[in-house]
Amino acid sequence: MTPRQIMHIDMNAFFAAIEQQSHPALRGQPVAVVGSSQRTIILTASYEARPFGVKTGMTLNEARQKCPALQLVVANNRLYTEISRRIVALFHHYTPQVQVFSIDEAFLDVSGSLKLFGSAERIAQLIKAQLKAHFGLRCSVGIAPNKLLAKLASEMQKPDGLTLIAPAQVAAVLEDLPIGELCGIGRQTQHKLEQLGIYTCGQLGRFSPRVLKSRFGVIGERLVLMGQGVDNSPVVPPQEEPEVKTVGHSMTLKRDLEDRGEIARFLLQLAEMVGRRARRYGVSGRTITLTIRYADFSTFSRQQVQAQPVSQSEEIYRAALRILDRLLLGQPVRLLGVRLSRLEYRTRQLLLLPEERRRQQLTGALDEVNDRFGEFTLMSASLLGVKGKGSHVISPAWRPEGIRNVGVD
Repeated sequence: MTPRQIMHIDMNAFFAAIEQQSHPALRGQPVAVVGSSQRTIILTASYEARPFGVKTGMTLNEARQKCPALQLVVANNRLYTEISRRIVALFHHYTPQVQVFSIDEAFLDVSGSLKLFGSAERIAQLIKAQLKAHFGLRCSVGIAPNKLLAKLASEMQKPDGLTLIAPAQVAAVLEDLPIGELCGIGRQTQHKLEQLGIYTCGQLGRFSPRVLKSRFGVIGERLVLMGQGVDNSPVVPPQEEPEVKTVGHSMTLKRDLEDRGEIARFLLQLAEMVGRRARRYGVSGRTITLTIRYADFSTFSRQQVQAQPVSQSEEIYRAALRILDRLLLGQPVRLLGVRLSRLEYRTRQLLLLPEERRRQQLTGALDEVNDRFGEFTLMSASLLGVKGKGSHVISPAWRPEGIRNVGVD
């Protein structure tokens, strides 16, 4: 069987690179993209800033200490998502098998395109050239027999790299590679593996599947295969993705809150965002989850299960408020999140009670106006006192279409 040709494309310093293209004065300068909130962090840093030690997740004070000349730019999420959509459309010129991994990453299965373009390397070169010509952006590309190795390969040469891992090279590449370099092995898993004396992928690939299964459960055998560079997962286009299991939103507040009335108003805002997205895609959910992060960054979640699935914003809000009312808050609140889960996809039902029909008609009218003119063009009077909408960061789960296409500001 001919090995698959899987490509992983990773846009280099995506947000910062877009800002540098949009504002020529920033080109060649150390740039960091930040959120609109005063309590934001570094979302991404340009390659000019990285040698100073500026990196994603760093506070602004830390970043400025490391690089006093750092240029800070507030994120333009609408621009980033629009360019991402256009880039994904470019990928589809080469294969229909495109899986968006995040706003700046995608997997492409080009196995069926080789007769048209000659080779996977040639396709990668064409894509890189078009990204540079049309967008002024660079990317790193990894090519390998599967997604696991393709993502590994794209990390090997940054920025603007092109790395091929052929089947005959897999064992040599993995032998001394630290296990933490593999996508899917996080810090906790890495720590547990190191406790077993497993530090490299070569060691992981030779370890007893039975022992790992007893320690990690069903993923134990999968870990051994990862150490061997084996990954049979397909590249899944959006239309073939499994149904989304949750709809949620969270926000970092501009200041820590202790007053329950203020917290409740932000919960109403989050409930409206969740409800609108659920209604847009025809889903309802039985479980509402409230997530709270305190000022010291400790985080916890609590749930409430509804007797019937809901999608109306006020029902989601009331459930979140009931959860809040049961809590004794130990510290000021830094972040709030509301999530709807145990989703059901179903058609609109005929409502018998006049008040229910009126409510549904009103909600539909509000959604139509807000979809057309922007989030919270029309809103509950309770939200009028909420200044700002917190810090909105594009989730790694964002997709250019479908229920994961979250509206951004």
